[in-house]
Amino acid sequence: MTTTALRIEVNRSSPVPLYHQIASQIEAAIADGRLAPGASLENEVAMAARLGISRPTARQALQSLVEQGLLIRRRGVGTQVAPARIRRPVELTSLYEDLRSSGREPSTEVLDWQEVVATPELAAAVEVPEGTDLVMVRRLRSADGEPVAVLTNWLPRAIAPTAEELTRSGLYDCLRARGVQPRMAHQRIGARLATAAEARMLDEPARAALLTMERTAYDTAGAVIEHGQHYYRASRHLFDTTLWAS
Repeated sequence: MTTTALRIEVNRSSPVPLYHQIASQIEAAIADGRLAPGASLENEVAMAARLGISRPTARQALQSLVEQGLLIRRRGVGTQVAPARIRRPVELTSLYEDLRSSGREPSTEVLDWQEVVATPELAAAVEVPEGTDLVMVRRLRSADGEPVAVLTNWLPRAIAPTAEELTRSGLYDCLRARGVQPRMAHQRIGARLATAAEARMLDEPARAALLTMERTAYDTAGAVIEHGQHYYRASRHLFDTTLWAS
């Protein structure tokens, strides 16, 4: 695998730490496209020797970019530029739609699709009587072939798309095709560490950070059309919001 030795200048008389000088120049090269997603960088030993710096300084520069999600390190592969993050507005859109609008190619693997009976907790979430027939669907969403999120949703049985439909389109597109119009939603965004199984599914290191989202969406008549519990790779996602002064 070909590695990139980026031209980096270090100024030893500057008050800016050497590791920060190096990290800033790598970050700038990623931002302007000189280092493309997937590009392999030289390791810290080679970087230290080439720039005449200590190995801990080179390690600290690379690690700071790993922690920002700009670089990824994999055993046997080395250090690479991370894929571009998915920027998502906090709006009533689906991940499928957001990926399309950002120029990424979404794909879906339906991990589970089954009819369930609403427990007291599900009944409260979907705002239906206990014992109502629901459909639970769990999907693995990928962008350009890379896994980015696991999505679990519960829907009223009468409007639930089939598993086949969900492999071809996003959930909200499927609902609109049935004449159901998403109108508004309540959602909560949080964060936690991945379980071992979740990390494997998303191709992340053990106990990697996940973004979580719980959402309940309503149609134009105010009826619940879906309740979702999703988790996303924190290294690949940003949620954008616009704030207004009152």
